[in-house]
Amino acid sequence: MSPESAFAKHRLLLYYKGDISALTLFAQHSNGSICFPEPLPALSSALEEEEFEETKVSLHPAMLVNHINQLLNLDNDLLKAEAGFSEQIDTPAGIITVYMARFMLLDPPHKLMESRDCRMRTLPELRTRPPAEMQLLRRAYVKVMES
Repeated sequence: MSPESAFAKHRLLLYYKGDISALTLFAQHSNGSICFPEPLPALSSALEEEEFEETKVSLHPAMLVNHINQLLNLDNDLLKAEAGFSEQIDTPAGIITVYMARFMLLDPPHKLMESRDCRMRTLPELRTRPPAEMQLLRRAYVKVMES
């Protein structure tokens, strides 16, 4: 499966959480989006859990992580898919499922992501993102804090 087809209906949030400080940062692409590898389409909105569509064929998040590793030229053990995080976004082209992957590092990957034309941002630094992304960030933050 090509990365293009894998990400037609899927996206990844990339985050870092400090084990000691609990500092939580989300990766932001140079285009401003927190979704990788592409932003969500215009007019996207987050679905509530009771609105989620049952999907018959599911792509494992680890496959998406592998594609992101290739696209960003990252080591294969740098990102780990976050179990239990799966959100659905309603878009004009249909449902997009968003998963999350964690940077498995002791320190925030600021320089690494800057070299990929991305930034690591705190939740308050991302508060101007579109509503669908803000809802994703809120749900992701809750998941991160509960784990």
